[in-house]
Amino acid sequence: MHTEGLTVTPPRQPRADAARNRITIMNVACQQITEHGPDVSMSEIAAAAGVAVGTLYRHFLTKADLVATVVADSVDELARAADAAWQRVHTGVTEPADELLDFISHFLDVSAHNKAIKAAAHALGATPDYSDAERQAVAALSSIIDAGKKAKTLRADLTVRDIYLLTFHLPEDMSAEDRRRWLDLIRPGLLREGR
Repeated sequence: MHTEGLTVTPPRQPRADAARNRITIMNVACQQITEHGPDVSMSEIAAAAGVAVGTLYRHFLTKADLVATVVADSVDELARAADAAWQRVHTGVTEPADELLDFISHFLDVSAHNKAIKAAAHALGATPDYSDAERQAVAALSSIIDAGKKAKTLRADLTVRDIYLLTFHLPEDMSAEDRRRWLDLIRPGLLREGR
């Protein structure tokens, strides 16, 4: 692009292979930390990802940066799931109570899967920034809860804070079977009486 004799170069988009490498590194880091703990080295992560150590460091300056990004990406995924759930409710595809219960189940599965990476983040002093994603998820969940109250399928006093109380204090080492049973037990506490 030319502007009065100046050449303006548009910002470079990441190359497709660089974007793929980044995703691969993040997935492998989560797997390696889950299997070997937070002491797994960057060179071991790079080798398992099939990339050079220099490639890994071009994406993440430190292991704490890598772990923080993996945690933040996980919260981003949950925010997208909450948004998708709200869109299904908003368009009348599904019922609010069903979507809320499905989201809680998904949240518990993701938390159980990521418990090692969250522990690593704590051990490494990593500080993931997921405030925007959390706001996005809270807004979507609030909309689902409001829709459920209007439809008289969710209890009238239910709030997003209640969802936090139910999920954030749950032990992450519960088996999938125990998580399903826990959901069965809390289900009546979320729904309007008589549903």
